[in-house]
Amino acid sequence: MIDVRALRENPEPAKDSQRARGADPGLVDEIIEADAARRGALQEFESLRATQKEVSKSVGRASKEERPAILAKAKELAEQVKAAEAAANAADAEADRLARLLPNLVLDGVPRGGEDDYTVLRHEGPAPRDFAAEGFEPKDHLALGEGLDAIDTKRGAKVSGARFYYLKGVGARLELALMSMALDQAHRAGFVPMMTPTLVSPQIMGGTGFLGEHSDEIYYLPADDLYLTGTSEVALAGYHADEILDLSDGPKRYLGWSTCYRREAGAAGKDTRGIIRVHQFNKAEMFSYCRPEDAAEEHARFLAWEEEMLAKAELPYRVIDTAAGDLGTSAARKFDCEAWLPTQERYMEVTSTSNCTTFQARRLGIRERREDGTAPVATLNGTLATTRWLVALLENHQRPDGSIRVPEAMRPYLGGVEALEPVR
Repeated sequence: MIDVRALRENPEPAKDSQRARGADPGLVDEIIEADAARRGALQEFESLRATQKEVSKSVGRASKEERPAILAKAKELAEQVKAAEAAANAADAEADRLARLLPNLVLDGVPRGGEDDYTVLRHEGPAPRDFAAEGFEPKDHLALGEGLDAIDTKRGAKVSGARFYYLKGVGARLELALMSMALDQAHRAGFVPMMTPTLVSPQIMGGTGFLGEHSDEIYYLPADDLYLTGTSEVALAGYHADEILDLSDGPKRYLGWSTCYRREAGAAGKDTRGIIRVHQFNKAEMFSYCRPEDAAEEHARFLAWEEEMLAKAELPYRVIDTAAGDLGTSAARKFDCEAWLPTQERYMEVTSTSNCTTFQARRLGIRERREDGTAPVATLNGTLATTRWLVALLENHQRPDGSIRVPEAMRPYLGGVEALEPVR
């Protein structure tokens, strides 16, 4: 949620942010008008209530002759106060509803536009392989995974429907190796490892900004009024809800390991083969609470940690600065790392790190104590590993016989195995 007082004082940055996102800048004026109506309704209620209290006090001092008129006036005022309170509550609810519709304000330098308007910052890692020069046609990750007896989408669909799968044998071990490597790296960097809840309340889900334009991507359990999380960011953001933090020693950092669930409602016909875009997957997610003035530096550190993991996986990748219209509700800036996918000759997102400034903290009541009082903190998140990484690992490290070379950094997590061999 945005600081409405700052919005009143200078609405132009918010309007420009909306324009950069391709969204309606008129929403800013609606919020300011609703806030003025809220403050006016509250003032009217408090004024009437003060008058009511004075009249009520005068009853005891009134003469017998004056009392009936005063009592009638008190009764009339009570009805007015009740109506004014209802109006103030309604105005407050409407102002809050509109304020929650406004996405976070994008930071200076973020590319304007939509999904395809990102800026490529750089290319990193080894050069994409020339399979033609190596003398063979690369197989896609599903064919390789089936050859290893590591991925089973047919039985996944039989049991749960489309876009579900089993990881088995070396597939399960490979994912655990990747996730464990991420956890170890994060732990060495000072993160507190956490196994997080995957069901959260509407207050926590809404507080993180996921119940806006992308709410159709979330699984909801109406009988329990709980949501399945699509990232442990949600549970980690809610961990310190309604608390005052001490950040005098630096950011509080957590590494969440959880299963994630996404409906993928808007992805019909896209990446349906294999395990690129699925309903259930595992993810290791970094999360930080820090001072707002330190958020940009923390964001750079998150990106560096993600790139450290990609270097260990020995993957060719590029870093993009995501355009404003593709940031999502909470992010003010987002960097994605996209690994090269040989069989599709394109880059595929494998990590994402977002600076959410104070947006989530304001919604969730997370503050820090400072010399001049308390103030909202900044929150940041970033991916260290997900199930999707297996797609890039299998395709980029395949050999002509269908075996997979294991990157050196991952070998200790697989008992020293240097290659995954297909099942004969």
